[in-house]
Amino acid sequence: MHFAVGYVLKFNYFSINDTICNTELEKYIIVGTMKAEEILNRYITFFESRAHHKTQNAPLVPVNDPTTLYVGSGMQALLPYLLGEPHPSGKRLVNVQSCFRSQDIEEIGDNRHTTFFRMLGNWSLGDYFKKEQLSWIFTFLTDQKEGLGLDPQRLFVTVFVGNNAVPKDVESTGIWQELFKNVGIDARENERIFAYDVEKNWWSRSGPPEKMPAGEPGGPDSEVFYDFGDESIHQNSPWRDEKCHVNCDCGRYIEVANSVFMQYQKEGDGSFKELPQKNVDFGGGLERFLQAVDHQPDVFKTSLLYPIVQSINEHLIKSHKYGSDAPITKAYRLITDHIVASSFIIANGVEPSNKDRGYLLRRLIRRAATQNYLWGDKKSLSLIVDTIIEQYFATDPKLAEAKQQIKDALVEEESKFYRALDTGIKEWGKWVEEKINQTVIPEKTAFGQSGKLSPLSAEKLFDLYQSYGLPLEVMKEITNGNLDEDGFNELVKKHQDSSRTAGAGMFKGGLADHSEQTVMGHTATHLMHQALRDVFGNQLHQTGSNITTERVRFDFNHDERLSEEEIGQVEDIVNERINENLPVHFELIDTKEAHKLGAIGLFMDTYGEKSKIYFIGPKEGSVNKAYSIEFCGGPHVDFTGVLKSFKIIKQDNLGKGQKRLYANIGV
Repeated sequence: MHFAVGYVLKFNYFSINDTICNTELEKYIIVGTMKAEEILNRYITFFESRAHHKTQNAPLVPVNDPTTLYVGSGMQALLPYLLGEPHPSGKRLVNVQSCFRSQDIEEIGDNRHTTFFRMLGNWSLGDYFKKEQLSWIFTFLTDQKEGLGLDPQRLFVTVFVGNNAVPKDVESTGIWQELFKNVGIDARENERIFAYDVEKNWWSRSGPPEKMPAGEPGGPDSEVFYDFGDESIHQNSPWRDEKCHVNCDCGRYIEVANSVFMQYQKEGDGSFKELPQKNVDFGGGLERFLQAVDHQPDVFKTSLLYPIVQSINEHLIKSHKYGSDAPITKAYRLITDHIVASSFIIANGVEPSNKDRGYLLRRLIRRAATQNYLWGDKKSLSLIVDTIIEQYFATDPKLAEAKQQIKDALVEEESKFYRALDTGIKEWGKWVEEKINQTVIPEKTAFGQSGKLSPLSAEKLFDLYQSYGLPLEVMKEITNGNLDEDGFNELVKKHQDSSRTAGAGMFKGGLADHSEQTVMGHTATHLMHQALRDVFGNQLHQTGSNITTERVRFDFNHDERLSEEEIGQVEDIVNERINENLPVHFELIDTKEAHKLGAIGLFMDTYGEKSKIYFIGPKEGSVNKAYSIEFCGGPHVDFTGVLKSFKIIKQDNLGKGQKRLYANIGV
């Protein structure tokens, strides 16, 4: 492939005119992905042979689920069915789900964490339970023909120790002991089987029981860990002075499988009740499975990710080898993970911005750019995108379709970041000038502070970080470490805790709580969606939503700011439908038939053979008289009159043809 790269010499930052030739998809050479692909195929085949129906990989950007910014687990799209609604494909499901977990961003740099991963999952929606699930997972992990062929001597398991609301999981302990006994292993408690509390062996989307909102399902889980058996991993870790155990963070053990027994639902008073059905929600990371199969404790040296590491060495960090020292190793790992995640996020239609999904994408790119700035040759991160696509092409071929989109977004965001970095360093230079009362040229002092200054204060450091995007790593370099890092970390932690609190509020206000006001808001988004299409045409479509008990937020593609007249038109249409008190109902119908009926849905190619379709307005037999028809998991009100009224209160421009409306209902 040919690259034409131009450099702007000022401050060693770059601008890139990327003239990479178009490569047809069929010309991609699959390098190093067959092992990952084989694991995926074996898993799907294993559970299909046990009467599971394969469901589609849901989009990384959630569809009709305002509770999270990105899909972080395989069960996220299945919430209504875990609560008892019938699934179009039955009670036994299996799939592979692309996931992104922003809470793992700070973990990147160790041997096993990645923000983006593929979760292999199987579910029982009120069908089988612990005995079948644990037996099947053990077979898949250890069987040579059907599964991964792992040595059972290297497998250790954990169960829930119990609390005042849910008893200790002695049933799972007994099942595991029998399974290990069948392969000649005496699985004693506290030797092969370990019991942990809610922080380790309880699972819900929002964490341990005390953080779960009312209505949220969850339950105890049983995890399987793979032991690499290398004591040096623990001895070289920050936990070397503590006893190593399966949940130790040293990296000797990695969790490869987690069977969640989702049988409880949190009540408004904080207690738990049994769900109408006992569910199994299993998740196993494809990347972790690959580590165990390769017996490779470093996920970045597996056959999937190591070629990307090598590409970084070829294009970005030529003078430093992976593994040469801790900072270099972290730089490689962070760039690899963050640009892989960014590539998948951009391919799902997200662009860097200062809000929500776009902010997390911007953070990923800028963290990677920081490492490239510190250790690299100042070339664009986009140069490793081809290798990323090659590595994932066998399992995710659609990533290649967004190749140029990914590269353009990376180049543009890098350029913005380096301009901000320039501004931040100049701001730091002003601070230096004030402190020592002499002229300082930032370009000359960038890597050579005289040492006459007192440490850069935590408050000033956080201001440079927050206002100008100046990362801590860069500040360490330009001040020769003369800064209050501990104080800065405390301020960052306070900011993160505040953000988590706000995020928890967002989560609580989402569809997971099934509150009356939230359900009303969800129905209102369907009416708003169709009303906007009535006014602007069917090319308009939803790109996101968020519903709280206070307001409805709706994102959509549109170029121009809405005029007062246009807003009034949308409001009038929605209020007319509310006043008509139209019936709302869903049907499980053939997906092709749903398309023929004109059903609206994001990522239309991701639905299975049958889909859950919500109708607002009557559908009498084959005659469609409904006002709105959408692919949706629900829930909704029974009649639109419940909403009472609809009023748009604000609009925002999200950039590049994306708009956001806020509305109130029932007031």
